[in-house]
Amino acid sequence: MSAGVVGSFFIQLYWINFSLELNESKFDQNVFSALSNVASQLERIDQVRQSTEILNLYGKTVNVDWDEVAKNPYSTQDYSVTINVLERLLKIDSASILDPTHLLTGGIWSSMVDGTIVETVALEERIDPLILDQLIETELNNRNIGIKFHYGVYSNEEEAFVIDDGKYTVPFSGRNISEADVEQVILSSLSNSRYKVKLFASHVGSPGSLIIHFPDRSRFLWEDTWVTLLGSVLFTILILFCFGYTIFIIFRQKQLSEMKSDFINNMTHEFKTPIATISLAADSIFSPRIFNNPDKVKRFAGVIKQENQRMLGQVEKVLQMALIDKKQFGLKITDLDLHEIIEQSVGHFSLLVQKREGGITTSLNARNPVIRGDRVHIENIINNLMDNAYKYSPEKPEIKIRTFDTNDGIEVWVSDNGVGLTSEAKMNIFDKFYRVHTGNLHDVKGFGLGLTYVKAMMIAHGGVIDVESTPGRGSTFILNFPRNFEKD
Repeated sequence: MSAGVVGSFFIQLYWINFSLELNESKFDQNVFSALSNVASQLERIDQVRQSTEILNLYGKTVNVDWDEVAKNPYSTQDYSVTINVLERLLKIDSASILDPTHLLTGGIWSSMVDGTIVETVALEERIDPLILDQLIETELNNRNIGIKFHYGVYSNEEEAFVIDDGKYTVPFSGRNISEADVEQVILSSLSNSRYKVKLFASHVGSPGSLIIHFPDRSRFLWEDTWVTLLGSVLFTILILFCFGYTIFIIFRQKQLSEMKSDFINNMTHEFKTPIATISLAADSIFSPRIFNNPDKVKRFAGVIKQENQRMLGQVEKVLQMALIDKKQFGLKITDLDLHEIIEQSVGHFSLLVQKREGGITTSLNARNPVIRGDRVHIENIINNLMDNAYKYSPEKPEIKIRTFDTNDGIEVWVSDNGVGLTSEAKMNIFDKFYRVHTGNLHDVKGFGLGLTYVKAMMIAHGGVIDVESTPGRGSTFILNFPRNFEKD
């Protein structure tokens, strides 16, 4: 499954990269097409300008509205007849002020030097920046390239830009520092641009080039791709989330399965011991030597009763959790003295703790220990915490119980010097069937239901339970009981 996710991710990257390359190729094609059209139109406008000037020298008055041309450079098509008139005139008048052979090359503003045609007019004088600006903008808009751009006309003779961004260039010495810095950055970008075409290329040797630079080119190329990329990322994240969630569920189910298996094993062990004891006591009663001895019969009958009660207690725990899961338990709410319940629990566990050379200390500081709750369940809460403190403590358990007044209730702290809890154990300790691992030791008995029951009962009484623990240094369970709990 992981290989499929990774493979899908790389396939999506491949198609995104392919789409980006396609956009880049289309963009480059459109830009070069636009620049070629601009160069062609500049050459046509140049021919019209030169033709009208020469015709005016010959007395053939031709009026061209150059302001209108600046607004609409494509209007020069209306003046194309001037070129044809000039050609006919020069064929008739061989004594013209210009050598007709110069015209045949397509370069009117040129002369012959040592058999080589050279330009006699500077490049910047043949291009109107306003017309150039209008041509570039129109051609780019016709191809839906509506992003910021810088352009310049580079003169081969001067080895510098003579026009940039719709104006003739001015030496840096004539500008302030900030303007010069900005201009330098723009011209540097133009020098390195890949988008350039030769101007007046029909001449022998182009006098210069038109260069354009798009600072936001990358963003423009990504505009048509980011939707695909975003969708790819979102779906990849969704797949990874589902994959991770599936793995989490698998491990969670595995953990639950192990916990349930552990529960069944513990329950079998807990039932096996009293059943064996009951069976042994019953066999002993029927023994001829004991059957006629009332004292011994009474003794073995007491063992059977004790072990039977023990089994009933274990069954009751499981049934209680079933009722809690179904939320079918009932609470008999009365006024309770929490200190009295704690002292009873301490009295019950004192003998067990003393047998292991430990001790229980109490510090009942709450001034008003009366709360409202179900006595049976509150007693079970305290007993369960005391039992855990006893079972998970070392050879000499030291258990501390403290109470404190809070703004709206009472806090009870049950502390021990036991094995403590890891971060993972603290996260799962209130889960059903979960039991803290004790390595290879199996001397801690139980079903893993005690703390689950405690938390459920605390919630049922409107209280809160928390735990603070450090591995190897013991644990402290903090119970926060509301003082005036009322059943819903």
